[in-house]
Amino acid sequence: MKNQLQRLGYNMSLNHQEDNYKKYKNTSNNSNGTVPYSNSNMNNNSKYRKKDRERLRIERESLKIWSRPIDTFKYFLLECITLSKIYGKKLLEHKKCIAVLFFLTTLITVFYHIPGKHQSYFDSFREHAFFVTYWVGLGVLSSVGLGTGLHTFLLYLGPHIASVTLAAYECNSLDFPKPPYPDEIICPEAIDANFIPSLWNIMSKVRLEAFLWGAGTALGELPPYFMAKAARLSGYDPEDDEDLKKFDELQKKRATGENLTILDRGKLFMEQIVERIGFWGILACASIPNPLFDLAGITCGHFLVPFGTFFGATLIGKAVIKMHIQKIFVIIAFNEPLIERAVNVMGKVPMIGKKLQEPFKAFLTDQKTKYHRRSNTKLPESRSKLAKMFEIFVVAMIVYFVASIINSFAQNYHKRLHKKVGNSHRKTARD
Repeated sequence: MKNQLQRLGYNMSLNHQEDNYKKYKNTSNNSNGTVPYSNSNMNNNSKYRKKDRERLRIERESLKIWSRPIDTFKYFLLECITLSKIYGKKLLEHKKCIAVLFFLTTLITVFYHIPGKHQSYFDSFREHAFFVTYWVGLGVLSSVGLGTGLHTFLLYLGPHIASVTLAAYECNSLDFPKPPYPDEIICPEAIDANFIPSLWNIMSKVRLEAFLWGAGTALGELPPYFMAKAARLSGYDPEDDEDLKKFDELQKKRATGENLTILDRGKLFMEQIVERIGFWGILACASIPNPLFDLAGITCGHFLVPFGTFFGATLIGKAVIKMHIQKIFVIIAFNEPLIERAVNVMGKVPMIGKKLQEPFKAFLTDQKTKYHRRSNTKLPESRSKLAKMFEIFVVAMIVYFVASIINSFAQNYHKRLHKKVGNSHRKTARD
């Protein structure tokens, strides 16, 4: 409460001084051209404003579950309520669309519960819709930037491709029965003796999952693009968003010729490629694993690159070119001869070789046992320490991802709250 009162008094006095300065300047221009109000006061006020912004930034960044759990959860819930109100009002502006969707949903629900031949179509649609939503959703979560991205390639798609590769060599087939594939992989009972696992047929087996995941990552890159485009068209203040603020600071460093770090030089190099080459520059940046691609979206939005150009290049780069590169890397790394050779070499490491080798051997044995079980038998419990460690790692990553979302929402509400308070104080001071 005390801090809010101090901030209120500071903002009111600051705006009062600015209004007095404008009045004195106007009256002096009409008389003898002298300005009785000192410019040093305005410089001091700008310094105070920067200090105030820096203090609020430090206070906002301290809102984390592990440092301020009560305040963080409170601000998180308030942000959820605020977003619900905002998007609820936007939905109410399209009442006709809501009515049509409600009618269609009711109609589909009724037909879904009525027995008949059409149930087979519902079953097929549900299966394919879940498959598409699952992989596209994982791709979106990987790049959307809610707090911090969830590395779903490392946690889901990469292990899935590795499992298909190991099963192709173990089963000597890729005709896995449905169900359970792709949830679980079981070797088919009838095996083609002429089948030879290769890079190309394994790539074909996982192509759809990989493409959907890559398309999801392309969709996750759209928010920075739309945010920067709206900022350019509406005069949005870069201070209101961290990504825009960093982009604005980088532009100032380039204009003033300041000493740049290696990371800043990399950002500027990528920005210049996107700005000068256009479609092909965006395609090149999207076709390689690039943690700085958010800056490409901001750059395209800032320079008003057409949506079709940005999204088309991003989709081709991420869902087609980059995904084939990643698939090839995983398939080559997890082919059976290479894995067995790596495990044997691991056992030759002095002192700790045998201890390192045991969990990997247990993991491979456990996987082979799962592939050869019957479809009507229960999935055997994993005995591999490596598999259990990976499960713990996945759970820890998901928990951290959820925590980062809570932190991000709490910090957004803190920013929203102080921006609202500042606007109301300026309005009060002007009145």
